[in-house]
Amino acid sequence: MTSSIQDKQTAPGDPVGFTKHDHGSCISVGLGAADAHCKAQGLRFTPVRRKALEILLQEHRALGAYEMLDRLRDAGFGSQPPVAYRALEFLVANGFAHKIERLNAFIACAHPGASHSPAFMICRLCDSVAEAQASPARGSLGDAARATGFTIEKTVVEAEGVCPACADKADA
Repeated sequence: MTSSIQDKQTAPGDPVGFTKHDHGSCISVGLGAADAHCKAQGLRFTPVRRKALEILLQEHRALGAYEMLDRLRDAGFGSQPPVAYRALEFLVANGFAHKIERLNAFIACAHPGASHSPAFMICRLCDSVAEAQASPARGSLGDAARATGFTIEKTVVEAEGVCPACADKADA
């Protein structure tokens, strides 16, 4: 599946996360993509994995593993850290979530099922995150890799700044 979790007015390569959109659609598209992928690949989309993805899709911000654990516990899925870590590991491994290293937290993938190199814009004031698609083989990084004979297999770009909702706060 190559559709993205975004408003129909947003172009496929545009960032997803800071704009107003049909949030209910985000959740249904994301869960549907995960369900279809798991069925096609013979993977178990267990209730705890599904709930973890649903929680990430509801937020549009990165959640730490312990915050996820609290939410899963509140939903009746146990209170041991491996519950959250295993669910998040599955979601990341199958392209339904990403780990934001700077925040040591996880966010639902805005382009489920699409092979892509994510670029994250992280608001330093509210920790909201928007995801865009990067092109690691292009630009100066791609040039440097080709010049050294290096083959880029994966990149993750994390940019820190201020989101539109916090722009006024940053000026104060």
